[in-house]
Amino acid sequence: MLQQTPVVRVLPVWHEWLKRWPTPAGLAGEPAGEAVRSWGRLGYPRRALRLHAAATAIVQDHGGRVPDTHAELLALPGVGSYTAAAVAAFAYGRRETVVDTNIRRVHARLVSGVALPAPALTAAEMRLAAALLPDDDETSVRWNAAVMELGALVCTARAPKCAACPVKDSCAWLAAGEPPPSYVPKGQAWHGTDRQVRGAVLAVLRLADSPVPPDMFEREPADLGFAPEGIGVPLAALHRLNSAPEQLERALAGLLADGLAEMHDGGYRLPA
Repeated sequence: MLQQTPVVRVLPVWHEWLKRWPTPAGLAGEPAGEAVRSWGRLGYPRRALRLHAAATAIVQDHGGRVPDTHAELLALPGVGSYTAAAVAAFAYGRRETVVDTNIRRVHARLVSGVALPAPALTAAEMRLAAALLPDDDETSVRWNAAVMELGALVCTARAPKCAACPVKDSCAWLAAGEPPPSYVPKGQAWHGTDRQVRGAVLAVLRLADSPVPPDMFEREPADLGFAPEGIGVPLAALHRLNSAPEQLERALAGLLADGLAEMHDGGYRLPA
């Protein structure tokens, strides 16, 4: 959930998930569509499908217990090298090289003397992180957590609190006079994109208790002077986007191709 999504947005959804599905078996026992429905507005909803698939694999291959080694974690659907290392380290106390955005930024400034790490993770960064990692398991876990928190709370991307930094006297970036970054990070566009239309369509499907006919997506209902209710609320939001027919068609086709929706009785619904 935290992949590309801020903690403040994740927390309420995470609490609801743990309340509903406290174990992998609980999630695996429900249709994948329920994971998508409960994903809410976190974005990148294919993560919900992968999480459901991972829960299923944990039940089938690991007796319902989340595996504790990097290799076994990496074999789960949707789990990459960073997530596998983070779970092994923070859940099981293993010595793993954990490298997230915050850790990369601390290493870039403290050791390499640059304002920001490269746009994409490099092999050199992984070698540096591995070299800095303490040898014993317990200290390595604390190190990973400490550097991650330092980057999240002090050595931030836009307004680092250098005066409060506990390692400022060793910082190569400060010693170099705080040179500016070599590039300007660009966020992803949202308004008017296919992603926005896909999200609006999924919002409709999450509230629908039966398949939604195609024409409900394509044609705005007549205005009868009543405020929309139920599924009408996200449908109204979708129609306010005034997306071109071909863009809506791409969004629907993409959701079907990604397994986030399916056709049933002539309409669209979340996967069963």
